Amino acid sequence: MGRPSAWVQTGKVAVIVPIVVVMLYPFVYIVAMSLASERAASSGGFFPTEFSTAAYRAVLAGGVVTRAMLVSAGITAVGTVLSLVFTAMLAHGLTRTRDVPGSRAVLILVLCTMLFGAGMIPNYLLVKQLGLLDSYWSLILPGLISAFNMIVVRNFFMGLPQEMFEAARIDGAGEWRIFTRIVLPLSKAVLAVIALFYAVGYWNTFFNAVLYISSPAKWPIQVVLNQYVLRGQALVDSTNIPGEALPPPQTIQMAVIVIATVPILLVYPFAQRFFTQGVLTGAIKA
Repeated sequence: MGRPSAWVQTGKVAVIVPIVVVMLYPFVYIVAMSLASERAASSGGFFPTEFSTAAYRAVLAGGVVTRAMLVSAGITAVGTVLSLVFTAMLAHGLTRTRDVPGSRAVLILVLCTMLFGAGMIPNYLLVKQLGLLDSYWSLILPGLISAFNMIVVRNFFMGLPQEMFEAARIDGAGEWRIFTRIVLPLSKAVLAVIALFYAVGYWNTFFNAVLYISSPAKWPIQVVLNQYVLRGQALVDSTNIPGEALPPPQTIQMAVIVIATVPILLVYPFAQRFFTQGVLTGAIKA
């Protein structure tokens, strides 16, 4: 386990740097093309040399993308909070399979959902019978609790010192007080990571929105992105930016992609330090 030699370090750098460049270039290119001027975009060069914010002004002035961003932000915020609360509560309840009658059966049932699914049509019929079609709740309630995330949180809870819980019970603390005053404060790392997982899932929701949401005004940003970038439907017109020509379609497409990607991408640096302590500890411990 000694320090690697200079040749080994040089070899690692020689391998890692090209990989990083290959992975970062598409994103850098998309951002650059979204800022390209009309002449730079139409020239078909490898990388634009003239830049303009006309594409962003046109997209944001149209109202479609702005509304979709607000819809996605609301779904992400509400869904992440509810999913985190119910996942943590279920995980805490399933840590005491020996004390709570039926908890082991519930745990087995949750694990079965990781292996078997009802399918698209039964899920659609269930959402329809519950009266959730064309409702934002249809994008939140069906995936409120992820079995994998619950297992990770449960394993993390089981790794906490049980002596603290016994001491709290001797002092007269109930299960709810133990959960809110002891378990949750000690589990900030795993909860932060699980919240990030849920937030990314809700922000990127697409298939459920296509199935359950019929009103274009309720579409999240990923559906709007699909409608414009892949299907070529126009989101802006020349009246959105008075006095200016409509930017090239390619720059508008890239601008929509950046707007849909950057917000959730900015969250990762703040949760990165919790990954090792949260997910790896919760996934390894049994």
